[in-house]
Amino acid sequence: MTTTRFAPSPTGFIHVGNLRTALMNYLIARKAGGTFILRIDDTDPERSKEEYVDAIKQDLEWLGLHWDRVERQSERLDRYAEAADKLREMGRFYEAFETPTELDLKRKKQLNMGKPPVYDRAALNLSETEKEALRAERGNGVWRFKLDHERIEWTDSILGDISIDAASVSDPVLIRGDGQVLYTIASVVDDTEMGVTDVVRGSDHVTNTATQIQIIEALGGKCPRFAHHSLLTGPQGEALSKRLGTLALRDLREQGVQPMALLSLMARLGSSDPVELRSDMAELIDGFDVSRFGAAPTKFDVQDLFPLTAKHLQSLPLADVADAVSKAGVPDELAEDFWAMARENITTLGDLKGWWELCRDGAEPLIADEDREFIAEAVALLPEVPFDAETWGTWTKAVKEATGRKGKALFMPLRKALTGMERGPEMATLLPLLQVIRARG
Repeated sequence: MTTTRFAPSPTGFIHVGNLRTALMNYLIARKAGGTFILRIDDTDPERSKEEYVDAIKQDLEWLGLHWDRVERQSERLDRYAEAADKLREMGRFYEAFETPTELDLKRKKQLNMGKPPVYDRAALNLSETEKEALRAERGNGVWRFKLDHERIEWTDSILGDISIDAASVSDPVLIRGDGQVLYTIASVVDDTEMGVTDVVRGSDHVTNTATQIQIIEALGGKCPRFAHHSLLTGPQGEALSKRLGTLALRDLREQGVQPMALLSLMARLGSSDPVELRSDMAELIDGFDVSRFGAAPTKFDVQDLFPLTAKHLQSLPLADVADAVSKAGVPDELAEDFWAMARENITTLGDLKGWWELCRDGAEPLIADEDREFIAEAVALLPEVPFDAETWGTWTKAVKEATGRKGKALFMPLRKALTGMERGPEMATLLPLLQVIRARG
């Protein structure tokens, strides 16, 4: 059975980059009728916060990305310890004691000699006596996985055939000196034991994937299918990494972005298929194909979310937005007519408040000097209340007959006098909602 996972570290809020990974894994699982696991990668006790765990769940629920089960790495430390012991017994795990400064000097020396800056495995030559002396001096060392120096190859679902020379990669550190288990081994153990069949993540993980393939094979596991999606850039191709903090999902939600607008964009961004607003999750699932995505950096512009949000809102019945309409202050008896007017003229639900204030309180009229007598005559011709959908047509016909004005010269001054704006909703739908005009009538 197809099994995927989204594995965030609870060290901050989910941003659009994280969402891309979560969504792709979710859609693959759902399209295959499989399992989607939310795995909290919380092996770092210093940086992991429970408030972020809660926030991650809230953001996924807001988007409708419902998981089948939750796993937490902090509850699986014994499984990682067993895997580490197995690697030690196999001679594939060794302790190293270099300080960060020493490692940096080694890298610089290798670069100056024209060699790749990889760890030189000096720790393998240490005797037990030397190790004990270093532990007494520096504390416990880090534990590195000993890579087999051969080519690591796999067919990536996005990038195609990948081949990496393991000799060009440093033996990865899997356990820190303070005992903290790092992502690389924890992820391998979890993916293997949880039966994960497909892993989608960013292209910055390609080298990491290569080392994990060797660890999986060393532990006797089965490698999942890997896919590495492109990284997001800003609209001009600039790095997004420093801006991701301002592109947290909760910030987008606060700005009024609708879930289906965000999901529709992220499910196609970077693929060979055009971005199309989808009406529901089933459409997103049906239209998703990970092989349609490319390797080139993908431009993301937050402004693209707002036209999609507006289009989505236009498709919704009152029942789906009733709370927002009520929160804007619209009386229940006017809600249906108000939404019919407003839905075509808002970008986000936050715009409803301004439209209701216009209906309730009126607006500062925009009346040109040459139109003052015309407006006075027109107002005198207003039909009796209550106004309805026919009132605008009846009124403007009477004004046309009385004044001789027609077309733009007739309609524009009336719109500006009633709304203070040159453009906006159909006046036939707006006029019955203008409380100040109704009161005057």
